[in-house]
Amino acid sequence: MGKVGKKIQRAIQVTDEFTNEEKIILRDHLAMERTKLANERTLLSYLRSALYLFLGGGALAGIEHPEFGNLKPIGYISLGVSLLFIIIGIYRFIVLKNHLKDFKSNPKSI
Repeated sequence: MGKVGKKIQRAIQVTDEFTNEEKIILRDHLAMERTKLANERTLLSYLRSALYLFLGGGALAGIEHPEFGNLKPIGYISLGVSLLFIIIGIYRFIVLKNHLKDFKSNPKSI
């Protein structure tokens, strides 16, 4: 993997690898539950941002007025970024969810 590939992988990395050598106690369990809720909240934020970009992009792509010039390219870019936000949000949600599930089921293997 080249330098660019490593930089992209580092940019989308959700969690750092770490090990847990001790038994999970109540404090750790509650911390994981808070992390799950934060993960869900983050997914909803990605979806909300994607929805706003989608609506704005659709509005800009639909404007046909001589005073505003050609806004269709900006609208289409906004639609593409909206799709990208959805993909990144769902990807990060699934990766962190699986990481937490693995940590909870087998804390010494992570």
